[in-house]
Amino acid sequence: MTTQKDDATQAEQTACSATNSEVKEAVKDQFRSMAQIGPSCGETAARSVAEAFGYTDEQLTSIPAEANMGVSCGNPTALASLKPGEVVLDLGCGGGLDVLLAAQKVGSTGKAIGIDMTGEMIERARENAHKSGAANVEFHLAEIESLPLDDRSVDCVISNCVLNLVPDKSRAFAEIVRVLKPDGRLAVSDLALKRELPTDMAADIDACFGCQWGAISIGQYEAALKAAGFGAVEIIDTKTDLNAYIQMDTQSGCGASTVEDADHYARFAAVLRKHDVNPYIASVNVFALKALQSDDRN
Repeated sequence: MTTQKDDATQAEQTACSATNSEVKEAVKDQFRSMAQIGPSCGETAARSVAEAFGYTDEQLTSIPAEANMGVSCGNPTALASLKPGEVVLDLGCGGGLDVLLAAQKVGSTGKAIGIDMTGEMIERARENAHKSGAANVEFHLAEIESLPLDDRSVDCVISNCVLNLVPDKSRAFAEIVRVLKPDGRLAVSDLALKRELPTDMAADIDACFGCQWGAISIGQYEAALKAAGFGAVEIIDTKTDLNAYIQMDTQSGCGASTVEDADHYARFAAVLRKHDVNPYIASVNVFALKALQSDDRN
């Protein structure tokens, strides 16, 4: 019989032999290439993917199209129940899609903060914030495992299809707990495993993503969050069809700087055409409340 601690530990274990730093560099390289894709390149496909994962036409037209990178797996701003005056933190903000939408909800008395470890994405997000005229946003070049924010300074943490890429999830979750206020909450969209992948499917996904692929099971996800210091945790399979990503195949060669970059979308689309991943991989909404700690009572 496994314990919650055992499940949380398993969340850190993968068959990949790369170090955490090597995984991060691979992720950075991929997102650098995405950031270099031109504003109008693949815009229709990116919008279709966003709509498939829950974004409304009103939301997408309220921000620069360049903020949507077409790599969402949900709509965390719809999940987060953001209120005017709150401070919200977006982990792995990319082009600024969710930061700009969150900024609208928290208003001029609140603040939306974006964190990304890729300089090119931070630059793109800042440009989009300038275009949108958002004055209540800020962006930081940083890693999720080492957030440049004070303890208990954030009301809500959001993220969109990023935490599955973080190699040290225990450390990332602990950092999230640290920056959240005593009554703070986590509201993210992510990918998680519903059951073990068949050998051939796992091999094809590994060939496409390499060590960047770090999705864990729904049970491991819940256990890791509770071990980090969250009390109530709810993880819901949205049952969204992941084949929506096939549309991004139109990005192949679209503004990419190298052949490898250009081929990424095509390789991913090929995996989805070959395998029905939906019985095995889920787009999930994750909601968790920070557990009241002893120092929070003082």
